[in-house]
Amino acid sequence: MAAGAGLIAVTYGVVRFGFGLQLTQLSAEFSLTPTLSGLIASGSFAAYCVSALTARRVTAHRGARTVLWLATASAVAGALLVSVAWTAAALAAGVLIAGSAAGAASPALVVAVSATAPPRAADRRQAVVNAGTGAGVVAAGLVALFAPSAWRPVWIAAAVAAVVTAAVVDRRTDWPRPDGAASTGTTAEEGGTWRALLRPVLAATLAGLGSAAVWTFGRDLLTTVGGLPERTTAVLWVLLGATAVLGALSGDAVRVLGLRRTWVLTVALSAASTCGLAAVAADPVAAGVAAAVFGGSYTALSGTLIAWAGALRPHLAGATTATLFIALTAGQAVGSPLTGSLTGTLGAPGAFTVSAALLASAAVVLPRTGGGRGAPRR
Repeated sequence: MAAGAGLIAVTYGVVRFGFGLQLTQLSAEFSLTPTLSGLIASGSFAAYCVSALTARRVTAHRGARTVLWLATASAVAGALLVSVAWTAAALAAGVLIAGSAAGAASPALVVAVSATAPPRAADRRQAVVNAGTGAGVVAAGLVALFAPSAWRPVWIAAAVAAVVTAAVVDRRTDWPRPDGAASTGTTAEEGGTWRALLRPVLAATLAGLGSAAVWTFGRDLLTTVGGLPERTTAVLWVLLGATAVLGALSGDAVRVLGLRRTWVLTVALSAASTCGLAAVAADPVAAGVAAAVFGGSYTALSGTLIAWAGALRPHLAGATTATLFIALTAGQAVGSPLTGSLTGTLGAPGAFTVSAALLASAAVVLPRTGGGRGAPRR
């Protein structure tokens, strides 16, 4: 579980979301405009989707262990390319390759936890592993705080950490054998559940559309609109990452509140903090509160999607999680350039307000049941 959380910290917190955290330095060094920055982030999110789709098929025929090492190879290759990037094109290619790693890491780790953890502890352990994103954001944020110009070594360290954590996961996991029919959901019994997936896929897509603003442009907003010093914004991003670790409680929240209430709560908090961050960008204390709320609520939101996937298709948790995370990331792939474009016309606060509204709309798409304590989770 610790190694799985570490791999998520690398593939999500550093090599996927690190671009947004380091955007101020990267924009200055590579002359990136908001629109170009949004397109680069969008490419990374799109690569994630392709990787997750590939992971579904590879898991079925070669097993989740193979997917784990494909994710590791992508993280290493992309991170090393970013670390030596000499042009904006090289930077974009590295961010794209590195961003694809998370798309394979999540389904591989869902299978690893499901196959290795006791069934009664599976939801909680899935949530803990998923919350590794926060640890990665904290690590990258601390570097941005104490050595803002040393962004290249961060990516080199990420490549090394990816190999180490993947090796431990591989060693400690009781990997199941691949089963092509079951893993792809092609049996008659599982085929009927695709209609049930439409609701969570729509919810995840809307959440992705709205959440892209903070992950891609959040720190840049505080610097350019709020006028906060770079060291202050780095501290706020460390705070965001630290509270993102609280997403580990999403499994317990689903157990206590039910899936429906947990989904509404996490979406509402994510939307409110997105809007709030733009409204109080010049106030470091209020911005810190908004960043902290976003970090915890967004990670809990993604953990709730894992629980939703497991409730819908308990024997295909990895494949179903991949489907919902593809939807979440596809939304972010559209949301990043949309936010960049809206920033040029409405200004950053206006763009963030639109993003918050899109994110809030995901709360309207509810799980069919699971509204209270002990209720079935669908």
